[in-house]
Amino acid sequence: MKKRLKKFDYGLIAVILALTIFGVIMIYSSSYTLSTLDYDHGHYYLVRQLIFLALGLVAFAVVSFISLKALGELSPMLIVISIILLILVLVPGIGVVRNQARRWLAYPFVFQPSEIVKVFMIIYFAHIYAKKQPYIDQFKKGVLPPLFILAIVFFLILEQPDFGTATHILVICGLIVFFSGVKLRHILLIGSVGLSGIVFFMFSQPYRLERITSFMNTFDDPSGDGYQLINSYISIATSGLTGNGLGNSVQKLGYLPEAHTDFIMAVIVEELGLIAVLFVIGSYLYILYRGIHIAQEVDSLYLRLLALGVTFQIIIQAVFNLGAVSGMLPITGIPLPFVSYGGTSLVFTLISAGILVNISGRRPDPTIGG
Repeated sequence: MKKRLKKFDYGLIAVILALTIFGVIMIYSSSYTLSTLDYDHGHYYLVRQLIFLALGLVAFAVVSFISLKALGELSPMLIVISIILLILVLVPGIGVVRNQARRWLAYPFVFQPSEIVKVFMIIYFAHIYAKKQPYIDQFKKGVLPPLFILAIVFFLILEQPDFGTATHILVICGLIVFFSGVKLRHILLIGSVGLSGIVFFMFSQPYRLERITSFMNTFDDPSGDGYQLINSYISIATSGLTGNGLGNSVQKLGYLPEAHTDFIMAVIVEELGLIAVLFVIGSYLYILYRGIHIAQEVDSLYLRLLALGVTFQIIIQAVFNLGAVSGMLPITGIPLPFVSYGGTSLVFTLISAGILVNISGRRPDPTIGG
């Protein structure tokens, strides 16, 4: 264990912890007014996030030392658990409905299974495609079977409905397939089918079409579909280099919906300005850099795919969120990793980070650090 500890990427750990602590501070700032109005005190969301942060840090520490080989062997069972959870979400009386979406279970506490499924799918895809290397050139035997599991998970999450998370998982798993050494023509086939499916489902429901049109024509309906993004623009426009000061956001006072969850970055910009933006984006770029570096340094293909999977899980989620807040991408409802309010998201993002730290401790050269 001492040798593993010496090889851990402590630069990566420091950035993850700094980003997470920063997230807790900004959740308190962005949720204080809402918490006071809804629960008669301003600490409700802060306390809940701190509880999940404690759970997440314990999980982070445990996952940093567990056997990743054993975790890979358990991945088929994790997939069975994933599918069961996603089915239970859709059962009336069991799945919890919020904002016309059924994405949560309430036993033993309220949690979002799709956040768990993200991590389980990465472990499964990394494990299965590493095992399929002897016949990875054969599409029917080496490439296709796990994609049926991906399709089932995609459709179950789509039924919640949660198009953003379903697409997120699809992209992550697609990248793992790409990095596993699948033939280019097979990649092109999978990519064209996946992209066609995303475009089809994007336009298949009115609410998804409304999100696309509001993203492209934000000011056509300023009091309706464009309301959230316009208020995000106002937060960004009034920020400057250093912002208006911590706690001094105006938009969080009932103007900006989801100020402590999906749109927390708008509050961060308004209060702390460009400096905070550089910190957040710089942190994600550092995680991306270290994640790719760690993946290059390990000898095992399974560990390499796992490192790339969890790294791009975090980065793609950040891109989806930041793109939505800035108006560069449609609004997907995906939280900002390590920063947005949300217990399940925080715990399982920290678990993903713990997997990456675990892999960093398995690099053959102990002199390479973060």
